[in-house]
Amino acid sequence: MADHGLTLAEIYDAHFEFVWRVLRRLGVPNQDVRDALQDVFVVVHRKLPEFRGESKVTTWLFGICLRVASDRRRSAHARREIATGTDLGAELPDVGAASDIERRDAIRLLERILDEMPEEQRVVFTLFELEEHSCEAIAELVGVPLGTVYSRLRLARKVFKRGLARRQAREQFSIGAARGEAS
Repeated sequence: MADHGLTLAEIYDAHFEFVWRVLRRLGVPNQDVRDALQDVFVVVHRKLPEFRGESKVTTWLFGICLRVASDRRRSAHARREIATGTDLGAELPDVGAASDIERRDAIRLLERILDEMPEEQRVVFTLFELEEHSCEAIAELVGVPLGTVYSRLRLARKVFKRGLARRQAREQFSIGAARGEAS
């Protein structure tokens, strides 16, 4: 065992939800998340002796998730599937409260906007905005210069803002149309 002293069971127990969330945010369809989770933890089991603890476990896990999600998207063509429309809200419990419905709607909107982003931008946006990693940590994790991280984040934020603006325009149009204000 490496110097870090962690076991597979400890990593699984402590980081299962993180891995699930990351895989979903990286575009793994809900129906494939369980298989992707298994893939991630098989890699963790195989690579754990090599993990030296020089980075956070979550940083190491994110890198594995990134590769698994990317492999799944590439192999979706072979399975004749489309790796979009991942429905991040599908795993939310159905409790019926208005705030839960709004939360599901917000998650679905986030999912649609993330699906519009090129993979490189989606990864940086997810790591920075959703997982709250620093740009320096993202650069190290993704293996690109810091300036590239800043550029991808800027572009991803533009895609995100455009997606929100389209949503607001659609809502305003549908409200106006319902009131008979638009023709």
